[in-house]
Amino acid sequence: MSRDILVDGYNVIKKNPMFQSLGIDNMEHARRVLIQQLRNRYRNSEHTLIVVFDGNGAREEIRHEEHIRIVFSRYGEKADAVIIRMAAQAREAGREVEMYSDDGEIRDAVGEKGGQTRSTGHLAMQLKAGPRDVEARARHRIEVRKVYGLNPADKAKWDYEEMSLQQHTGGKKKKKKRK
Repeated sequence: MSRDILVDGYNVIKKNPMFQSLGIDNMEHARRVLIQQLRNRYRNSEHTLIVVFDGNGAREEIRHEEHIRIVFSRYGEKADAVIIRMAAQAREAGREVEMYSDDGEIRDAVGEKGGQTRSTGHLAMQLKAGPRDVEARARHRIEVRKVYGLNPADKAKWDYEEMSLQQHTGGKKKKKKRK
């Protein structure tokens, strides 16, 4: 099922130590950093990613950067209202909604419409996490090691046994006799 991922842009920027630790004091620069991180994280996603910021134009402004829709609310309308409206439209169209904000009012309104709400801290963890395929491969390796009883700490032992076997057999492995 198609999913709209809605991000309360300034809420993410203001609530997460990641942006404070970068020493970002310019909101335009902070927006660019957030959008770049979202682009990197959701590069191969089939979901619609929408980042909403408070704006001050006469009309709502919508930009597209690669596969990210960036929305600036119009003057006098908060980004919160835009997110709530977009979440309702997505649910009416039959799409799932996943929204990231720490604002209780938005979380309640999106949750009432059937959307999933997540904290900005959860998004920050995702932005810092390694690529999903790397995580999947690592989990696979761990499971294979459990199944076959392999322990990476024993690698030095395996190398020693292999060298010892080669020394005793003149560099060739002994073949087992078939019965």
